[in-house]
Amino acid sequence: MGALLSVFGCNGEEELTSNPVFEEKWPLFEKKMMEAGLNEAAMNAFKYNFQVLTSGKDLTIPESSISAVSRLPKYSDLKQENAALLQSTVMVKLNGGLGTGMGLDKAKSLLPLKGKNTFLDFIAQQVVYMRKKFNVELAFILMNSFATSSDTIAHLKKYKGLASPTLPLEFVQNKAPKVLKADLTPAVWPHKRDHEWCPPGHGDLYPALLGSGMLKQLQEEGFKYMFVSNSDNLGATMDLKLLTWFANSGAPFAMEVADRTEADKKGGHLARSNKTGGLLLRESAQCPEADEKAFQNVSKHKFFNTNNLWINIQELQASFEKFGGALPLPVISNEKTVDPRDKKSPAVLQLETAMGAAIECFPGAQAILIPRTRFAPVKTTADMLALMSDAYDVTEDFRMELKPERNGIPPNIKLDGCYKFVDDMMALVKNGPPSLIKCTKLTIEGKMVFDKNVVFEGEVKVVNSGDSSKKLKTGTYTNTTVEL
Repeated sequence: MGALLSVFGCNGEEELTSNPVFEEKWPLFEKKMMEAGLNEAAMNAFKYNFQVLTSGKDLTIPESSISAVSRLPKYSDLKQENAALLQSTVMVKLNGGLGTGMGLDKAKSLLPLKGKNTFLDFIAQQVVYMRKKFNVELAFILMNSFATSSDTIAHLKKYKGLASPTLPLEFVQNKAPKVLKADLTPAVWPHKRDHEWCPPGHGDLYPALLGSGMLKQLQEEGFKYMFVSNSDNLGATMDLKLLTWFANSGAPFAMEVADRTEADKKGGHLARSNKTGGLLLRESAQCPEADEKAFQNVSKHKFFNTNNLWINIQELQASFEKFGGALPLPVISNEKTVDPRDKKSPAVLQLETAMGAAIECFPGAQAILIPRTRFAPVKTTADMLALMSDAYDVTEDFRMELKPERNGIPPNIKLDGCYKFVDDMMALVKNGPPSLIKCTKLTIEGKMVFDKNVVFEGEVKVVNSGDSSKKLKTGTYTNTTVEL
């Protein structure tokens, strides 16, 4: 995980000024970005991030500066639905991730989940379903990255008319220069020039909308609202009750949050600034060490960000104007190697931002408590295995949802490190995914392959201590440890 370097914040509490390191190094990045043809919004965003990196300041959010959020509006209380609002709403899916942590070199959304249906297939079917149900041309756009664009567009060609008549199917997120850790200069890698660049995190949604001209086009076409979610979260789709609530609230920005459990205690949480009274997100890297116990207290800090966001398009334009063309989001520095597959290549810093942190840039922003059914992301091969199994069902509107028998609790899956990459996990289940509908916890240690029709119930652990792969035979395994 990256370390959060500084939070200068949308509230203007800290003036970010130039410093000698920035003044010396910035011209090198400026030249590189101009030669690559990056737009002004992309350059402004990276410039701000690089200023934060070189500032030497380390601002945290201490417990004494915030208050816990105790009550929020609930999705379960929403009743109103105004289908007319769909005409002025655009659904945006973030699809820039390569899934490198899962060993991929293509869009994670191209992975098959149920039969031959990929994430992208489910998303396309969600859009088609909404259009038919409400007889409206629901606008749909993808934010791709330079690494996912071509494969994604090629895959979606089979869905005729998926793109809206007046809008392109995609806009492409910006790329940012990787920063050499050793001397804070632009990374150079002649072996493969693409490795000198990285995606700047999903916080790039905002400068990418601005710099691509998409924000201007949406306003010219009369769009008022935007729903944004990640392509790897098949629980999140356009929801008319939420849209109606957001429009009626008059809020400039709203975040869907879910109840924080013990399993979520190390992740960020929603809070309220004592200084401004506005909502903010506090990530673990922003928490002083002395406040870690309070940070992990899920009965106090109850809610976490699902990255399902609702944005008033005109208010987003106003925020850009207020902050001079770059939203001052917290900057995250992820340390990697310039060649992700060559751990001996030079160490670099990838400067990223998170889109949910923008909640503090919008006075009057709101949050709403949603059921966990709208949050089913795939970040690991264990997440993917769960969704492939019978613990999840495909709903009428093509969402992936836990079956009622699970009572909102997904199976707890612990896979050996040898299954970190998708290819290895797929080899494990090459005869079909196991049944997990009655499984509480599954632990897999060692090399193996499941036979067809394997059923796990309760808490099951399967261990192979040998060096060669072994087969787990067809059968039902209940509350047991199996030694292969």
